[in-house]
Parts: sequence; C-alpha cells; structure tokens
Amino acid sequence: MTTPTASPVHATWLVARREVLSQVRTKSFIISTVILLVAVFATTVFGGIAVSRSANATPVAVVSETEAVLAGAPMIELHVAPDDATAVQWVEDGAVDAAVIPVTNSDAPLRYKLVALDEVPAIVTMATSISPEVELLDQGSSDEEWGLNYIVSLVFGIIFMMAVMTFGSTIAQNTVVEKQTRTVELLVSAVSSRVLLAGKILGISLLAISQTAAVVLAGVLGLAITGQGSLLSLLTAPMLWFVVFFIFGFVLFAAIFAASASLVSRIEDTGSVLSPVMLLVMAPYFIVILFGTNPTVMAVCSYVPFTSIVTMPVRMFMGGVAWWEPVLSLLILALSDALVIAIAARIYRSSVLRTGPR
Repeated sequence: MTTPTASPVHATWLVARREVLSQVRTKSFIISTVILLVAVFATTVFGGIAVSRSANATPVAVVSETEAVLAGAPMIELHVAPDDATAVQWVEDGAVDAAVIPVTNSDAPLRYKLVALDEVPAIVTMATSISPEVELLDQGSSDEEWGLNYIVSLVFGIIFMMAVMTFGSTIAQNTVVEKQTRTVELLVSAVSSRVLLAGKILGISLLAISQTAAVVLAGVLGLAITGQGSLLSLLTAPMLWFVVFFIFGFVLFAAIFAASASLVSRIEDTGSVLSPVMLLVMAPYFIVILFGTNPTVMAVCSYVPFTSIVTMPVRMFMGGVAWWEPVLSLLILALSDALVIAIAARIYRSSVLRTGPR
C-alpha cells in the first residue's frame, strides 16, 4: 500500500502554514505588531489634532463698513457686528480676537483701525497690511506642498524598508537554522526544495502583507477620526497602489533573502551574504528622500523593479502620472519577480543541503 503524495500546491500551502504559525504563536511577534499599530494610530491622531489646531481660523469682528477689508482673507473667520460698540464689546468678552472698525478722524491714513484686548493676532495684521502686487517667476510647489510630499515619501519608504528588513531577516534566519540543525534534510525528504522555497516565500509574504495592510488601515482610521478627509482622499489611490506594489516587491526581496541565506550554514555568516541585499532594500527609501524633488530621477526609478515599489506610489501622490504608468511599472515588477524567483530556486536547490563554508 503506497502513501498518497501531496500535490505541489497543497505541499506549498502546508509549508506556508507552518511558517505563519511558527511566527504568530510567538509573543515577540504579537507584542511588536500591537505596538506598531498603536504607534501608527497614535501618531496619525496626534498629528491630525495638531494640524487641525494650527489650522483653526482666527475670529475677527467687523462692521458693514469694514467687512470688505478682510473679505476673502485666509485663516480668518469674520463676525459682522451691528455697530462699532458691539464689535468692541465682543473683543472685551473674548468672543473674538480682534475687531476692525472705522475711524472717525478724517486725517488718519487709513479709514479703519484694529482693536484687540492685549495683542493683535499676527494673521490679522498681515491680512490688513497694504502689500504690492506679487508676480512669481518660478511657479514651484509651495513649502506646505513640499512638506506634505516629503512626509508621504518618508512614510512609504520607512514602511517598506522596515517590513522587508524584519520579515526578510526572518526568512534568512529560518533558512540558516534549518540548515544548521539539519531540519532541512527532513523537510526536503518530504517535499522538493522548490516547494519548500515557495512555501517559505508565501508564508512570510502573507505575514508581511497582512501587517503592512493593518498599518495602512490604522493610519486611515487615524485620519478619519481627526477629520482629515481631504488628505485621506488624496492618499487613497496612492495607498492602494502602494499595497499592490508592496505585495510584488516583498516577494521579490523574499526570494533574494532565502537564496542568499541558503549559501551559508551558520547564523554568524549571514551578515556577509545579506549586506548587499540590505543595500537594495534601503535603495527605495533613499531615492524618495534624496531625489523626491527631481522628476527625472523619480520617473526613471519608478520603472526599476527594486525602487518602483515606493517611487511609483509617491509619484502618484505628487500628481502628473498617466494611468498607464503604474500598470507598466507593475508589469515590469511582476516579470522581475518571475525571473528572480527562478534564479533563487536554482541557488536554493543547489545550496540548501550543502554545509561548511559558503
């Protein structure tokens, strides 16, 4: 009587299930995941509160004669009083921060004056100042827009880099430990090395993708709670594309981590073979941070498989990206996945049972 052999798909799932359960059952994974989600949620909430507080409009009282002075001024909320005395009374009561009322002196250079309790808000002073017409020869992005682009680039870059470093190191460590303890010999006797590699990549990728998706959802929830609807609408499409690119990008790096780790037989030797891989992992982060304002560099890197994972979603947030560009970039990344996995499988198959020096 022969024992039925599991199909390659079923065997791959069994290996992936083993990798997932071995991680989620550890207290370190559970605690680190909870801390990460709480940190992301708290940072988003407190950041949104700080932004909303700084963006609150300054209440200013005006009368019908002076309403036109501040009409359309940003960050100022106008309260029209029936007369001058009421406007001044609102200032004394603390209902408004300042009042703009007409002057009775015909010799005054201006036909209105500012009234405040102890200090006139700077935003009101600037809004009532007489400024010359301004023409900008360089229509570049504003400081606020540049700052937001930088923050988004920083967040996408850090999330990808930390996730790949954390879970990629897990794949490498598991591979070397199995070689060092000769557990891999038992595993390969039950399933092929290709199935073992595919199961490892699938299992750890599911963990990394799930944690990354949870981080994105925690950030979205924080933005929604703090009323950052406009920012959330701008981030929705880039975040969804980032998750899609992350899936293909992590599989690419997972295969490289597994193949590289199979070259050594001791944990102490993993640093030498993983150093070049770590440089590739950090490349997308440094590209978007150092060259985020260079459209040529960003455009080129958004089609390079190792950097497009972050640069293309960042470019989509900045705007000016045609609909076909992320599709083409994702297609190149998917083809690169297939090529790298094929090469990694050959390296893994020929190295996973070898012991001694690499």
